Amino acid sequence: MTGGVHLNRRLVLEEEVRQADGAGGYLGTWAALGTLWADIRARSGRDASGEDTSVSRTGFRVTVRAAPFGAPSRPSPGQRFRDGMRIFRIEAVAERDAQGRYLTCFCEEEVAL
Repeated sequence: MTGGVHLNRRLVLEEEVRQADGAGGYLGTWAALGTLWADIRARSGRDASGEDTSVSRTGFRVTVRAAPFGAPSRPSPGQRFRDGMRIFRIEAVAERDAQGRYLTCFCEEEVAL
């Protein structure tokens, strides 16, 4: 990946918390784990049509400062970033550089059309 890292977007890292609903299932809510500064770059996008609605899906590379494995500030797949009303689902996480200074989170944002 070329170019510098510009950590100029403040994102909230969230994790799903499941609670029993009393009927054998669960209710999922999202809890904030902390705030991270990030560099967000768009990848590619596509439209997906369903029976009732159309959805626009766009991939993003979100770069954040690295954190050790197991640290609550280290993003992982299944979590998400929030930027106001925008939600970026984290699909995969990899080290961006050989020195381990940054992590690249491969995310997807869905917007109902």
